[in-house]
Amino acid sequence: MTTVDTRVGHRLTARQRKAIVAGAVGNTVEWVDWAVYATFAPVFAGQFFAGGSETTALLSTLAVFAVGFVMRPIGGAVLGAYADRKGRKKGLTLTISLMAGASIVIALTPTYTQIGILAPIVLLLARLVQGFSAGGEFGSSSAFLIESAAPGRRAFAGSWQQVSVGLGSLLAALMGTILNATLADPDLKAWGWRLAFGIAGLLGLVGLWLRVSVQETEAFAKISAKPRRNPLVAMLRDHPGAALRVAGITIAGTLIYYVWVSYMPAYAHLATGIPLKTALLANTLAMVVFIALLPFGGLLSDRLGRKATMTMFAGGFVVFAWPAFHFLGNSFWSVFVIELIGLVLIVGYSANCAVIMAEQFPPEVRTTGIGLPYALAVAIFGGTAPYVTTWLNASHLGHLVWVYVAVAALIGVAVYLTMPETKGKEL
Repeated sequence: MTTVDTRVGHRLTARQRKAIVAGAVGNTVEWVDWAVYATFAPVFAGQFFAGGSETTALLSTLAVFAVGFVMRPIGGAVLGAYADRKGRKKGLTLTISLMAGASIVIALTPTYTQIGILAPIVLLLARLVQGFSAGGEFGSSSAFLIESAAPGRRAFAGSWQQVSVGLGSLLAALMGTILNATLADPDLKAWGWRLAFGIAGLLGLVGLWLRVSVQETEAFAKISAKPRRNPLVAMLRDHPGAALRVAGITIAGTLIYYVWVSYMPAYAHLATGIPLKTALLANTLAMVVFIALLPFGGLLSDRLGRKATMTMFAGGFVVFAWPAFHFLGNSFWSVFVIELIGLVLIVGYSANCAVIMAEQFPPEVRTTGIGLPYALAVAIFGGTAPYVTTWLNASHLGHLVWVYVAVAALIGVAVYLTMPETKGKEL
């Protein structure tokens, strides 16, 4: 393996800092657009699905949300190949244009009462576009951030990919809180949710402007004039081991993240009787700390290496899974401490995932190599985690959720210990 001296290249140049800011801000906006759907689904469900109860309408709306995950592997393959052929900058401008455009379409779509069955069809198509865009975003933004960084600051730069995902979700939740607090319920259902989608779409224009203003990465510029095969075919034929490794790296991280962030508040409410709003507050505050720690997790990876920090994450959950669910109490502080410890451990994965996946592939297939296997693993293991945990609870097996987490963590330990160390690898 060819390596570079990571004792040099620790300082980011002004151009590199601008590129990282543009990548991170654009990704934040992208995830505001993605998350605002789930935030306002209970509000606008009745606008698109007529007949039946509010619960039926909400379930139909959430089914559309789930379908978006199906499109993510397709987006990872198609948009990843596009970014490997045309450049990271063009890939990023396309993904944010698709995501923001779909948000504006949802904001302007007439209700079921006005246009009948066309309303849910337009909603479904817009959400499919957003899922397609989200599938391409991770690979493109990860490749762009890592290739824009100084050699000794790749993990630090890559950590901002996950910082921006967290910030996007928090901004969507904040938008929901403000609009719920300031608008009467009839106004919120009539037009307030449209305002949220409209704002998210307009923010996309800001992200688009930032992405248009940056330069292409040097790593892509070096190969842009060379004749190349189809990136998807080249990745699958020449780098199948690296693609499987990316999927393996993702399994523990995405499954445990979704359990901790999406499932834990509801589990605490059901298992201990704590009010759901209290559990959600504990979850939100722990997420703020998690987001703030991510860049420091990247710096730790740049110093210690990828294997050490990833193994600390997975090994920590092998030990922590049982006490986390066993000692969870019905107080704010109990839930907050459990959430916080788990999310601090997850920093070891989230701060590393972009850089370690990017370092698996040469630049001509890097975006495709990151995007497709990652999106598949997220759809299979992350997207199903809330369902599996809910099924366990409904089957009176909620006491075994910790086993589900621990097994995923053990898989992670096995993958992380056997993968090659890529810190210092030449891109």
